[in-house]
Amino acid sequence: MWPGAELAALSVRGSSDPLPPEAAENARREAAPIGGQFGAGFRGLASCRAELRAAFAERSDWEVELGFGKGRFLVSSAAASAPRPFLGVEMASRYFRLAARRAASRRLSNVVLLRGEALYLIATLLPAGMARTVHVYFPDPWPKSRHHRRRLLDPRTVDLVLSLLDRPRGRLFFATDHLEYGEAVADTLARHPAVELDRVDSGWPEGPRTNYEAKFVREGRPIVRLAARLRDGGLASLLHPGGRDDLLVGPGPAQEPSASRTSS
Repeated sequence: MWPGAELAALSVRGSSDPLPPEAAENARREAAPIGGQFGAGFRGLASCRAELRAAFAERSDWEVELGFGKGRFLVSSAAASAPRPFLGVEMASRYFRLAARRAASRRLSNVVLLRGEALYLIATLLPAGMARTVHVYFPDPWPKSRHHRRRLLDPRTVDLVLSLLDRPRGRLFFATDHLEYGEAVADTLARHPAVELDRVDSGWPEGPRTNYEAKFVREGRPIVRLAARLRDGGLASLLHPGGRDDLLVGPGPAQEPSASRTSS
């Protein structure tokens, strides 16, 4: 069994260093009831990376939410599907702690929460093919053009997110009220040779999935909802054509030797 308090309160900060003792103790008090049945022998934050990776690799049917906010969708989904493992990733400390308390109050044993930057965690901790479903709802749209590179789903980063999906059954669900970003994500996914994309214009079958979505539906605000899946076959490492130039770097042209000499 994992001592879920440490898992729920885990803060990935770009290194394998443990949390300071005081912070770890505060986290344990806040999230003590969180448990876990998908791993064993988690002995401390210093050894978390190898043991988390082993636990995540045990199954390929994880439900992953990147940026779970206050945890409405993640916690309610985990409560309704107890045998299935759920993983949530969130950067904001206050939302992370709120969701941990909500999961603890419902005594959920199938939820793991990580606090950290999603792309960093995918690149360093989460194994490829671990997820049956990845959910991304109302992420920061980074509307200024100079900030577009920070977007979670972008031609330069979409392959990293898609790598979490189990092929061929994996699914990616996305929603945003920022129409420019929504259309950019739709275009990015539609142009990916390994992806089949559908729009969910009528809304999710069960209704709004997040607090933001419920609010925006009440206000009549338009929402872009997308559902994508990986095509059967093909190369698992296939890169998005829009991101290849940024990811593939070759040697520059050979330089002619200079004719000048420096005398001493």
